Amino acid sequence: MSLALPASLAQVHACADHEALAQALAASVADQLRAALAERGRAVLALSGGTTPVRFFQALAEQPLPWKQVAITLVDERWVDETQPRSNAALVREHLMYGAAAVASFLPLYRNYGEDPAQALPELETELAQLPLPLDVAVLGMGTDGHTASFFPDGDYLAQALDPTGIAKVLPMHAPGAGEPRITLTLPVLVAARHLYLHIEGQEKAQVIEAAVAAEPGPPIAAVLRAASAPVQAYWCP
Repeated sequence: MSLALPASLAQVHACADHEALAQALAASVADQLRAALAERGRAVLALSGGTTPVRFFQALAEQPLPWKQVAITLVDERWVDETQPRSNAALVREHLMYGAAAVASFLPLYRNYGEDPAQALPELETELAQLPLPLDVAVLGMGTDGHTASFFPDGDYLAQALDPTGIAKVLPMHAPGAGEPRITLTLPVLVAARHLYLHIEGQEKAQVIEAAVAAEPGPPIAAVLRAASAPVQAYWCP
C-alpha cells in the first residue's frame, strides 16, 4: 500500500504506522518553527482539528522549542464553544498546550456570537491581521469527501474561500457534510504559508486524494494542492 501523488503537487513521506507518522511530522514541523524563530524571532503555526492529529499534537508538545515565541491558531473551527467535544480549540489545548508548550500564545477562531459565524468576521479579521503573517507552518487534514480546512463540497462560501485572489482571511461555511456551521481560513492565507503540510492516515484517504488530483477540477483538496506555491509536504501512513 502506498500514496502516489504527482511530485509537482506533493512530496510524500510514507510512515510505517500512526506513531511513526506523528513523530516524523512533529520533528519536521518543529524544525521549521525553529528556523522561523532563528530568522524572525517569532513563529506562527496553524493546526487542523478532528481525531487524526491527536498523536501528532502530543509528539509536537514534546519537541524542545521556545514555545513562548510561538503563536498557534487554527486552520478552521466548528462553531461550538470549548466545552463541546467537537471543538478544535479544546483539542489543541488538551493535547498540545501543556507542559512546556502551555506558554505558547493561542488564537482560537470561535466567538460566542450566536449561531452565525459571519457575525465574528470583523473581529477575527482584525485579530488575524495582528499575527505576523504569512503563517510559518500550516498543517492540513482531509476528510473522505475530499474537504480540507472547512472547504466542504457544496459549501455556501466555497467559491469565495477558494478564490486565489480573495482578500478575506477567514470566512464562514455551511455545508450538508459539515455538521455544525464552520469558520475557516481562506485559500490565499493557507497557500501563502511558508511551509504547508498535509496529514492523512489510512488507505481510504490515500485513494480519495489520488482520485481527487486525477479529476478536473476535483474536490477542494485538489484546489489547495494545485494552488500551493511549492509541493505540499504530505505525511501518510496506512
